[in-house]
Amino acid sequence: MSEERYAIIFSSRTGNTRKLADMIRGALPDARCAYFGEAKSADPDAEMIYVGFWTDKGTADQACLELLGRLRNKKIFLFGTAGFGGSEAYYQKILANVRTAIDASNTVVGEYMCQGRMPQAVRDHYVKMKEMPDAKPNLDALIENFDQALSHPDQEDLERLRRMITG
Repeated sequence: MSEERYAIIFSSRTGNTRKLADMIRGALPDARCAYFGEAKSADPDAEMIYVGFWTDKGTADQACLELLGRLRNKKIFLFGTAGFGGSEAYYQKILANVRTAIDASNTVVGEYMCQGRMPQAVRDHYVKMKEMPDAKPNLDALIENFDQALSHPDQEDLERLRRMITG
């Protein structure tokens, strides 16, 4: 493992991405941590930047997109959570969208995505929509996905990320 300083910067609306950030912090040497915290005003003095985001409309949340746009000459490891899971292709599409915010002077050295639980209001909204006369046929699948996401990120998700971080 190199001696370079690192920063873990994240945005977490429901606590899912924070769980991933906490796992990364626990897996790396604390003495080399230059910054650990929220993305909003972060200006890290580190060579390696772990950037965590929650998914908003198919890409990273705005705070993380703005942070990624400011970074120059860094190694970046992207990690994120999305309420809709089960599809590696979906995660790859999100990551591709996020990478468009990264300046070419940076190098993306790794990426990780997993499912994350959503606020109960999302499920409640789906249930209300089912009561409408012109209800969309995919609502049962959306409710099933919501229920599946409740346990994520789980221990398996965290362990997969830990293995990626520590090699």
